[in-house]
Amino acid sequence: MFTVLAGTSFAQVKSTVTKSTVTFKIKNLGINTSGNFSGLQASIQFKPTDLATSTIEASVETATVNSDNTMRDDHLKNEDYFDVAKYPKITFKSVSFKHKSGNNYTGDFSVTIKDKTKVIEVPFTYTETDNAGVFNSSFKILRSDFGIGGKSMVLSNEATVNINTEVSK
Repeated sequence: MFTVLAGTSFAQVKSTVTKSTVTFKIKNLGINTSGNFSGLQASIQFKPTDLATSTIEASVETATVNSDNTMRDDHLKNEDYFDVAKYPKITFKSVSFKHKSGNNYTGDFSVTIKDKTKVIEVPFTYTETDNAGVFNSSFKILRSDFGIGGKSMVLSNEATVNINTEVSK
């Protein structure tokens, strides 16, 4: 239900996000509910051969939450959930990266939602084409870590976030 991951760069040059999707899935009353955020903004300096100096900073506006249900979206925008009037952005800032194998990496990211920041380990793949770098990630986040949704008995605490981002070379 939350946050954001973004792409890469080459030779430590800042890249431009050309495509991105940020989706979430969470169980509500035992039924999977999904949605997305749009308008990913990112500053990306990622080089697989120099992870120590690589950085990714990204954000998405909370008001862009879309679950294909206007009534639910309005509810998600209120103070019990994202409180978009007071906290207009979700931010994501890299702390460190590790290469696992092949195109597989992990990154520790400081994720901030509603002025609460937690470091989350995010696994991702990175691939290069002639003109682009592509990141794909799927990870879990606990809504209670960020004060999202209170102590609901019907809404799962765990949400799955999927982020697919393409950046130009």
